[in-house]
Amino acid sequence: MQLHSFFNSSTSYRVRIALALKGLPYEVLPVNLRKQEQRAPDYVAKNPSAGVPLLIDGDVQLSQSMAIIDYLDVTHPEPRLIPVDTLARARVLELSNAIACDIHPVNNMRILRYLQDVLGVSDAQKNTWYQHWVSEGLSAVEELLVRHGHGAYCFGDAPTLADCCLVPQVANAQRMGCDLSAFPRILSVHAHCNAQPAFQHAAPARQPDATP
Repeated sequence: MQLHSFFNSSTSYRVRIALALKGLPYEVLPVNLRKQEQRAPDYVAKNPSAGVPLLIDGDVQLSQSMAIIDYLDVTHPEPRLIPVDTLARARVLELSNAIACDIHPVNNMRILRYLQDVLGVSDAQKNTWYQHWVSEGLSAVEELLVRHGHGAYCFGDAPTLADCCLVPQVANAQRMGCDLSAFPRILSVHAHCNAQPAFQHAAPARQPDATP
């Protein structure tokens, strides 16, 4: 398998965690978002979304992190990251999508670049935008964990898709200087995950394209 990835991309980070948890070997093919390499014609021909990640598994080319992790869960089901049990599955997807659908889309690099390059917002205004949506989104995630979460991970004593989404989002929020002190359950899960080898292996600083 090959993974087109950018070290600081939270969506790439999600997939790297899933691959590491499943113990699947893969080759990292870096795509530098800062240099707009995702818009190169040969890359867009493989990934019309012009983003990362992109997984290549034999003849399969698949973009979108949530679809990739679901694909990996079907093709390599141990350990399961999306539960089979109906309610457990729904809870994991509920929290995962609160991050993947509500927080990430309004705060990813292309949105922040558009805010500055096209709309002309200042660095301070961009940071205010980012911190607002992180605070609003993580408030919902924290409440979901308080109501339904249990164990060291988001849901129990084994990682799920929810942890694959949570850890990269917290890492990005910390990198952007967000105050996360109001989210103790989130921080507890984040700390526990980052003590595990699979999460450490997937971390941005451990990637071949990592830069300051």
